[in-house]
Amino acid sequence: MMNMQEIATAVQYQLPVKVFILNNLYMGMVRQWQELLHGSRYSESHTEALPDMVKLADAFGATGMVVSNPADLDATIKRMIETPGPVLVDVRVDPFENCFPMIPSGATHDNMLLGELVGGRGPAVTEAGKGLV
Repeated sequence: MMNMQEIATAVQYQLPVKVFILNNLYMGMVRQWQELLHGSRYSESHTEALPDMVKLADAFGATGMVVSNPADLDATIKRMIETPGPVLVDVRVDPFENCFPMIPSGATHDNMLLGELVGGRGPAVTEAGKGLV
């Protein structure tokens, strides 16, 4: 993730930098670890006080976009690519979706979690996909 100084530099030099924020209103991996490894005891991983990322991008002179409907993602990506200069896209994602595979802190690769038992939704990684991790 770029910090605001890097975005300001991209604006200053009109660099064609494209930034995606996968925004779930949580510190995503922290929340996921709290859910999977600490009995869903959430602590300080959610915030409703995040800034409006589009307005923040605009304040720096970059182009800001937001997308919350997966059906609109392709069109937003096309618009982002066609927009000159730096673009920041705030992609709103499901706050409770997890990212797999993941390796618990202190574990080795052979102990990675693939998500088969999470939320009763079936496997997060297919059998073919398991061969890639």
